[in-house]
Amino acid sequence: MLTRKQLELLDFIQKRVARDGVPPSFDEMKEALDLRSKSGIHRLITALEERGFIRRLAHRARAIEIVKLPDAMEKPGFTPRVIEGDRAEPPRGAMPVTEVHALELPVMGRIAAGVPIEAISEVSHHVAVPGSMLAGRGNHYALEVKGDSMIDAGINDGDIVVIREQSTADNGDIVVALVEGLEATLKTFRRRGGMIALEAANPAYETRILPEDKVKVQGRLVGLIRSY
Repeated sequence: MLTRKQLELLDFIQKRVARDGVPPSFDEMKEALDLRSKSGIHRLITALEERGFIRRLAHRARAIEIVKLPDAMEKPGFTPRVIEGDRAEPPRGAMPVTEVHALELPVMGRIAAGVPIEAISEVSHHVAVPGSMLAGRGNHYALEVKGDSMIDAGINDGDIVVIREQSTADNGDIVVALVEGLEATLKTFRRRGGMIALEAANPAYETRILPEDKVKVQGRLVGLIRSY
C-alpha cells in the first residue's frame, strides 16, 4: 500500500510523462507536492522504486520510468485522495499525524563509535531533520556513526546522530569529544575529579580516562535518524 504522498507523486509523474513525454524535474515535483526540500522527493522516489512502481535509469537526466500503477490508477480520471472520517478506531496510544516542520542540517562526515577517527571539519552532505528534534536554540549539525561502541545506547553503525553544538556537558550526556585536538569520538561523558572518562556502551570497548585538558566537548547528542 502506498502513502498519500507516494500516490500523489506517482500520479504527478504519470500525468507529466503522458503530457510531455518526459518526467518532471525534482524541483517541479517538490513544488507540486508542496514539500520544503528535495530530500523529501528523494525519499518518495526511493520508496516508489523499492515497491516496483518506477525505475531509475543510470547516467540519464530525469530518467524515471513508470513500471506499473496501482489498480485504481489504471482507471481514467483517477486522482489520489485521502478518505477521511471515523471509519476505524486508531490503535491505542496512537498520536495524531500532523505536518512536521523540517530543517536541513550539514552532515559533517563520520564520527567514531569505536576507535577514534580524525577530527571532523568538512560538510559531506545535508540531511532533513524534524524541527522538534532540535534541542532549543543554538547551532546543530549531524554526523554519520562509524562503529558499534554505542550499540547498547541504541546507536548503531550507519545511524545519523543530531548534535547540538556546545562546549560543556553534564555527567551521563552522550557527546562528541575531540581528543588531544586530533581525533573525534562519540561517547558518554563522565567527570572524575580532574579527569574525563569517555565511556562506551558496549562491553567490548574500554573506558578511556584522560586529563581534562586533553578532551574538548564539541556537542551533545539530541537526536538520531535511522534508515532501514
